[in-house]
Amino acid sequence: MTGASTSTAGSHHGLTDRLSRWARGLSGKPDEPQVESEPRARAGSAASREINRRRRLYEEIGEFLFAHDLDLTPLNFGVALDYLTGASIGVEKAVQAVLMERGKISNAWMESLAASQRADEVTPDALASMLDKVEENLDEFTGLMTESRNSAKDYGAALQEQAKGLAAGADNEPILARLVSLTRSMVEKTRQVETQLRENQKQTQALKSSLETARRAAEHDHLTGLPNRRAFEGVLREELKLAKEGDEQLSVAFCDIDHFKLVNDTHGHETGDRVLKFVAGLLAKASDDRCHVARHGGEEFVMLFRGKTAAETCEAVDAVREDLANRSLVNRTNGERMERVSFSAGVANVLAYDDPRAALKAADRALYLAKEHGRNRVYLAAETD
Repeated sequence: MTGASTSTAGSHHGLTDRLSRWARGLSGKPDEPQVESEPRARAGSAASREINRRRRLYEEIGEFLFAHDLDLTPLNFGVALDYLTGASIGVEKAVQAVLMERGKISNAWMESLAASQRADEVTPDALASMLDKVEENLDEFTGLMTESRNSAKDYGAALQEQAKGLAAGADNEPILARLVSLTRSMVEKTRQVETQLRENQKQTQALKSSLETARRAAEHDHLTGLPNRRAFEGVLREELKLAKEGDEQLSVAFCDIDHFKLVNDTHGHETGDRVLKFVAGLLAKASDDRCHVARHGGEEFVMLFRGKTAAETCEAVDAVREDLANRSLVNRTNGERMERVSFSAGVANVLAYDDPRAALKAADRALYLAKEHGRNRVYLAAETD
């Protein structure tokens, strides 16, 4: 038994060493030899805890890749890192879905997932290029239509002119030859226009796909992977329509992380970003086709529940609040425990107001009162507010 344990530990350390050297290679840093004179991290210190955390992460990534027989490539390593650390909600959901469906992941699937994630990253330059292409395609289409119209007009005029020369009993062969020539010329022009139109159609289809990607990128928050405020406004209109048609309840909740500036000031913006993603992940677990979660801006999130009363929504949001408040988060940078992270929330019944924007304002005021009365709580807006 002792021999087996030693072998397993040895293989884990070997894997850790290989992954460490490989990661250093990715960063462009040379694989520097260890120097005995360098001081080692004191056991139990923040530096020691960080080293242990990274070693465990390397091992988890290696175990994940080998369990699915995946190649040790930067792409696979990056996807595994995002999945195991929860850095990307989109990657986490996609991996969980394929594991439930198939139980195993392939290299090809990892490549397609990475490609789909990169497709959502649309830069201003790429968007400007797409818009230029739209204008170019429109100009080409307009030119083709003008050319086709002019050709048809010229062909009609030429036919009419030649028809005048046709006379009964006369030698009409030269005129008929010219008519045949005109017809052939028109057929050739029509073919050219059709070819150009088909090519234009292909480009337009590709452009449509690119613009759809740009639209999705414009409606999603890059940091958390959640829909953004712009997307939520569209969802609110659609859900309000569905709720009225189905005679269902519709409630909205604003959630705001308490003392978030203090988190950034104390632990740095990188840790603050991790907190945002972590809270986003907790809220996203409640999302489905009847519950929508979005990042409204900064450290504020918004949730929309169709089919739940405002009181039921308070209970659902409060369950997430309690879950977060009872967690003990650790700063990955130094391994130190963070102060308790919590959020406050305000809830309103959307259908109690003539305008959904009034319901949003009511929920926002309820959130403000929750902050004012001690934070880490959920308040329900009065419908007479």
